[in-house]
Amino acid sequence: MPLYRFVGLALLAGTLLSGCNYSWIPFTYRQDIHQGNVVTQEMVDQLRPGMSQRQVAFVMGSPLLNDPFHEERWDYLYSNQPGNDIRIQKNITLIFKGDQLTQLQGDFRPGTLPSIELKKDSTISIPSIPREKTLVQKIKGVFGMDDDS
Repeated sequence: MPLYRFVGLALLAGTLLSGCNYSWIPFTYRQDIHQGNVVTQEMVDQLRPGMSQRQVAFVMGSPLLNDPFHEERWDYLYSNQPGNDIRIQKNITLIFKGDQLTQLQGDFRPGTLPSIELKKDSTISIPSIPREKTLVQKIKGVFGMDDDS
């Protein structure tokens, strides 16, 4: 077989196979596809009745769907397709009355995470971390303009 035929067949095969879906080949890597809000059970466990919308947004993030006709309803949707596996989709709907969280609906159920209450007279000591001086601080130190004094 002449060389130009072999090269022509190789180019033709490469062109035809470049548009193929290789899911039929075992052990082919396919990237995970995450869409929507990542919602975990730990996040849902932190929700408590009576939380304000701002507190809920701090825990859960901003909702994926904001319906202008139902401002008291926040919808969180999460879809994940790990590699060659089937797609997993979960959702949770939070219902507010006024500014207070009143109801949860969807695939997640609130857990029994104990609430942590700090006493008002609690003291928390934070140890200091020795850090290396920045370039500006080193230059100031050369000229005797230390920030420490």
